[in-house]
Amino acid sequence: MTPALKDLYVQKDKMYVATDCIIFGFDAGKLKLLVFKRRVEPFLGAWSLIGSFVRMEEDVSEAAKRVLTEITGLDNVFMEQLKAYGLANRDPGYRCVSIAQFALIRIDDYDKELTETHGAHWFELNELPELVLDHGQMVEDAMARLKRKARYQPIGFELLPEKFTIPQLQSLYEAIYQKKLDDRNFRKKLMTLGLLIKLNEKDKTTSRRGAFLYKFDYDNYQKLVKSGYNFEIA
Repeated sequence: MTPALKDLYVQKDKMYVATDCIIFGFDAGKLKLLVFKRRVEPFLGAWSLIGSFVRMEEDVSEAAKRVLTEITGLDNVFMEQLKAYGLANRDPGYRCVSIAQFALIRIDDYDKELTETHGAHWFELNELPELVLDHGQMVEDAMARLKRKARYQPIGFELLPEKFTIPQLQSLYEAIYQKKLDDRNFRKKLMTLGLLIKLNEKDKTTSRRGAFLYKFDYDNYQKLVKSGYNFEIA
């Protein structure tokens, strides 16, 4: 680095880079969000998304994965960068740009004790408390992205247990789209995709007759992706 260029870097004002994680889970027919009460100022005790400053040696994506693992005990889950939030006055504590990520986790898989240690709680989206800073906008943006992706990619399977019923899958997509779907049309579209493996097992928790369980066919999904298949489900 030349002396002139070095001086240019030294003379510039500095700011923080953070990452905030919008963590979605699905439970009992409801789409939920994991948030926690802040333990530092500003806004001590207020509800917030889970986040962290990016460390000097970290990529932004690595910082987001670290946060997710520290809070839930999970790794290797679906996570995608949403967008950057950089209004000059967004954080009264210090000038800070946040790069938001949204994640989808299976709500039965996370480490409940670890999550409670960090003071994190699950809220249904329609019962979400007011969030600090621009975190409410982040959630709105993440929901809009999730709806778009769910229409053309089978992203919903990231929120379900390994084995699930068709009604469970439908209730998930209804939670994402926030509307009732026609039972017959949903099942018909789903079966034409070739993404499900029917199991010789039934879930009898809701009725004596029970409903057949299915698994997601990842191998066939990858083949269809390469062929340019349209996965519109609803």
